[in-house]
Amino acid sequence: MKEIRAILDAYERAQRDGKRTALATVVRVDGSSYRRPGARMLVTDEGRLTGAISGGCLEGDALRKALSVIMQQKPRLVTYDTTDEDDAKLGVGLGCHGIIHILIEPIDDSIADNPVHLLRRVLAQRQNAVLVTLFDMTPGASQPGTCMLRLQNGQIIGKIPVSGFEQNIYKEIGLATELEVSRILDMKESTSAFIEFLQPDISLVIAGAGNDIIPLVEMASILGWQVTVADGRCDYATPLRFPLAQSVIISKPGNLLDQVQIDDQTVFVLMTHNYNYDLALLRELMKKTFAYAGILGPKKKTERLISELQQEGNWREESAAKIFGPVGLNIGAETPEEIALSIIAEIKAVLSKKDGGFLKNRQGSIHAGTWEEKQQESFIFKERSSSHSFE
Repeated sequence: MKEIRAILDAYERAQRDGKRTALATVVRVDGSSYRRPGARMLVTDEGRLTGAISGGCLEGDALRKALSVIMQQKPRLVTYDTTDEDDAKLGVGLGCHGIIHILIEPIDDSIADNPVHLLRRVLAQRQNAVLVTLFDMTPGASQPGTCMLRLQNGQIIGKIPVSGFEQNIYKEIGLATELEVSRILDMKESTSAFIEFLQPDISLVIAGAGNDIIPLVEMASILGWQVTVADGRCDYATPLRFPLAQSVIISKPGNLLDQVQIDDQTVFVLMTHNYNYDLALLRELMKKTFAYAGILGPKKKTERLISELQQEGNWREESAAKIFGPVGLNIGAETPEEIALSIIAEIKAVLSKKDGGFLKNRQGSIHAGTWEEKQQESFIFKERSSSHSFE
């Protein structure tokens, strides 16, 4: 979502400056590539770029094609074949070994449901969404483009411009929502649909405002996460100490959760170095549905916290797999910066339903490319998570 926010900000600036724009979107990848479907780049008619569609290899050529799209005001599908060992054909050294299809669309602000407007609706509310983009692989064919958005609350914005495939597309939207994954739907001949699952930014609530929190806030901000810092000490919890946090709250643990929005993308990290504060906050968390809670400190501390809650009758067994203590992946972290890195990596792995292992040990593609692969990964993750206990 960070890239989408940057694109929307750049689009607003271009509008104020009277510049025309085009949006380049990776809609399909066959094989390997640096960026996956859903990567975007906004191009202005003066050649300004925001976002990225590759590791820097394709942007130059895509810029030239985007300027042509802006001039002609006609969408265009561009294909880059990086499987050919002769990189001279593109004039760049790629080495990705994949075929990358990029849809470039001119942005007309007078059209109510243009791609930028749909993306703006995605960010307007904290809820999952599915964006539908149609493209035709036939050389020179007209491109339907980004056409419809379905929000988690059921609201549909836009419509499918190709008749006869609405039922199949709605079915795929349902599957994308259920499995939380994007995919490509091949509909007929050369026409395909990119069914893109989008989630809100991760909302990180950090309990604690010590100096060791600072690198965690900074790293989360780099990723575009929404960060809340909370502490009961007014001289520690200040915006001056945490300028990159979206919110700094001075609160007792019993009142904290009433001041934050909790959804599927909200995670908690308890780093107060105050056992009683952590216990009181964890007690309140047991009343909520949450995705992740990490606890700083030795494993014995987490076991003691849970033991006290169990004795009080304030413990829910279904929450065991969502509590991680000691917090963080095992990367040998020692310094506050290294600990922050391990925490960030663990949160990302948990929300992505990954085990955080070495990519070199993974069999096949590093990305789950089919529904079956996604279901299998989800099943394995749940099995491993269910074995995470504090008996």
